[in-house]
Amino acid sequence: MKNKIQLLTIAIGIVLLISSKAFSKPNDLFIPSILSSRQESASLLPIKLGIDKLKNSRVLVYTKNGKGYVHDNIAAAVNCIQDLGAANKFRVDVSDDPSVFNENNLKKYTLLIFSSTNNDVFDTDEQRLAFRRYIEAGGGFVGIHSVTGTERNWTWFKMMVGETFTWHASFQTFTIKNIDPTHPSMQGVPLKWTKADECYFGKQVYPGIKVLMMHDLSTLDKKDTQLITTHSGSFANFFPAVWYQSFEGGNIWVTTLGHDKANYQEATFKNHLLQGIKFIANQYKGIDYSKAVAMDKDAQLKN
Repeated sequence: MKNKIQLLTIAIGIVLLISSKAFSKPNDLFIPSILSSRQESASLLPIKLGIDKLKNSRVLVYTKNGKGYVHDNIAAAVNCIQDLGAANKFRVDVSDDPSVFNENNLKKYTLLIFSSTNNDVFDTDEQRLAFRRYIEAGGGFVGIHSVTGTERNWTWFKMMVGETFTWHASFQTFTIKNIDPTHPSMQGVPLKWTKADECYFGKQVYPGIKVLMMHDLSTLDKKDTQLITTHSGSFANFFPAVWYQSFEGGNIWVTTLGHDKANYQEATFKNHLLQGIKFIANQYKGIDYSKAVAMDKDAQLKN
């Protein structure tokens, strides 16, 4: 009997040793992506589970548009983010009033979400400066869809967002590739995501962005080949679709996806937004205006 117990103890030890080698780090877990039938099955990839700073945080969803085209997805996006807030225990404030951009108000927020904003969305340069100083102080920013068409005449904002909009292909079904699947904001996002959306292009792409997903231009309708070639520039076969960056003290995450209001009721897209919001929230270390140095919206970069 004693020998059997010793053998069993040895066997359990071997199993535990083998299991520990299967993970690169103690808090890495293998989590499969749950994909629809139209999405390519993903390999099992290690996703690091960190602290959830999103819980009990407060975010501001900003929806103002300047003169020009206004998306009909804004109400759906707001409802989606409010639902995410209720399910994940974070508070969501919503406004289209640029007067919210003052330091005393902005310091309440872990991050700001610009949802399909377009053209000029501030009334004054003082509001622009308040936004810039919030980012410099350690604020977070999530941009959705036409955010790249926002404040097209403000150089600093375009660098912060990562590019400025030039053109999009017609609404159609095409493929977006996930090229950094172990990044925290890519948890549950397909390796190849085939969906109906607008393929956005931009110019003045800021070199500091780190691309997470890219449009596969070979899957677009060939009728727009000349325009696609013109607007893709040196990117050739692929173009940035989703990215993040650390910028001037703040943390930025942008997705150009989300044209159709129906997207904001789809589980895969809602998870895409949630993971981006959660990633930015988890970078938050508080708002410290002693680190905000700009005294003018067009001041030189501090870093």
